[in-house]
This record gives sequence, structure tokens and C-alpha cells, in this order.
Amino acid sequence: MKVSKFVTKIFVRIFFILVFVAMIPFLQGDQTKYQHIYFIFQHKWEMIFPIILILGFIGLLITCAVKKYEEPDLNWLLVLNIVILLAYGIAVFIRVAHMV
Repeated sequence: MKVSKFVTKIFVRIFFILVFVAMIPFLQGDQTKYQHIYFIFQHKWEMIFPIILILGFIGLLITCAVKKYEEPDLNWLLVLNIVILLAYGIAVFIRVAHMV
């Protein structure tokens, strides 16, 4: 049980550090190269999957924090959700990098 608690806390911290590092280019002040980047979705239902992933992350994070990371199953679900979110974030980052 201690391993899942430790791994979950590490992954949560790494995730938030990476999110803050990814926000640095947007906060530096040179917004001109990001003004003409648009994501166009052919179908509106395509937005459901990222929304479910993000809401699942928020729900699992709150649940694990309230239970003080004592439930190993929830901890591993949160780690899996973070890994999928990181993969999705990297894919979006690569797409935006190609546009700039």
C-alpha cells in the first residue's frame, strides 16, 4: 500500500510541474505567434473524450486527497489517468509546436 501512495504522489507532483512548465511560453509575453492557432473539430462530440479524461482526473485527485491516498485501487487509477493525460498533453504540444 505504501508503494502506491508514494508512486501516486510522485506522479501528481510531476504532472503539476509539467503543466506549469508548459504554461511558461504562454506567460512570457510574446503572444503574437500563438494568436493564429486554432483547433477545429469536425464533430462536437470529439470534445467529450478530453473532457471526460480531465473530469476523471479532477474526481480521482479529490477522492484520493480526501482519503489521504490510502486506497491502492484509486491510487493506481489516478496514476493511469495521469499517464494518459500526459500522453494527450504531449500530443497536443507536438501539434501546436508544428503550427508555430
